Amino acid sequence: MTDNTQTPQDAHDQTAQTPTVDHAAIDESITLRQEVSSIGAILRTQPFWVFVAIFAIGVVMTFVSDAFLTERNMFNITRNMAFFGIMALGMSAVICTAGIDLSVGSLLGLCGINLALVLNAEWSVGVGFLVCIGTAALVGFINGVLIAYVRLAPFVVTLGMLAMARSIAMVISNNKMIYEFGPGQDTFEWIGGGSMLGVPNVVWVLTAMTLFFLWVWKYSEWGRWVIAIGGNAHAAKLSGIPVERVIVSVYMVCSMCTGIAAFMFIGYTGSATNGMGATYELNVIAASVIGGANLMGGVVYALGAPIGAALVELIRNSLLLAGIPALWQQFFVGLFLILAVLLEQLRNRGGK
Repeated sequence: MTDNTQTPQDAHDQTAQTPTVDHAAIDESITLRQEVSSIGAILRTQPFWVFVAIFAIGVVMTFVSDAFLTERNMFNITRNMAFFGIMALGMSAVICTAGIDLSVGSLLGLCGINLALVLNAEWSVGVGFLVCIGTAALVGFINGVLIAYVRLAPFVVTLGMLAMARSIAMVISNNKMIYEFGPGQDTFEWIGGGSMLGVPNVVWVLTAMTLFFLWVWKYSEWGRWVIAIGGNAHAAKLSGIPVERVIVSVYMVCSMCTGIAAFMFIGYTGSATNGMGATYELNVIAASVIGGANLMGGVVYALGAPIGAALVELIRNSLLLAGIPALWQQFFVGLFLILAVLLEQLRNRGGK
């Protein structure tokens, strides 16, 4: 029989022979796993794969058309996508709460008409901006109250607002084009249509707003509340989040983003008509969803909005340069929208 007894000296000798733990190696291993995990998380995000699609389309188009990589074409692509990107930043917030805003296209027209009328009456550009944003905020407030407090469906409320905003724009403009913007016209048109360092001003605005929303979604209490409401509104309410007030603020934010886009858009085009923004809501929603905003709520990416808008504009530009009729544009935008939703569904199923 083996003697299992062990003297204190034997135990000391055995401990002395045990190899020491290399804490530095463990820390390095953990850091490496964290880095791999973070890279893996990026690879699983929808904006990353949309960016890959943009890159692939860009590579193909360099062989299809010599005009694609020209400075003028890149300038036009970035400028045009920026208007949709600004609107999509706000739309992504609405979609994050499992809502929708179909009125943004008509709201763009209404804000533009109000802005043009104020400037045409020879008020300053600053006053015109406040009127434009104020119009947008009021419409967003009405949408939000009807949805959050009256409990009407977002689809119904914003569809009704789509019709009403367009009608109001036609009435107050007397169905006429406005192209005279008072003494500040040159400044106003430079703000919307000019450039700095070779980059369109509207792209600078989109960049600043994207950085702001990056901070909002990652660090602000409001951003965490919006994501929580999208994940489970009932649980969010039980945890003390003022769900109704947050939903109202989300629709106001969406509308105010549209107001900013309207201010820049009128300055770029140099005229305002009540037909502006017609069907824009389709491209804005597509840009938001393609960029990773989940229609079921609870998921949002600040970078997703501009990336999705870039893909939508790239499709339009590529079809034009390839000589394909522009009538196919909405077909491909719809196709990418369906593929984006399908990808989200497959990712959700894979995570279960």
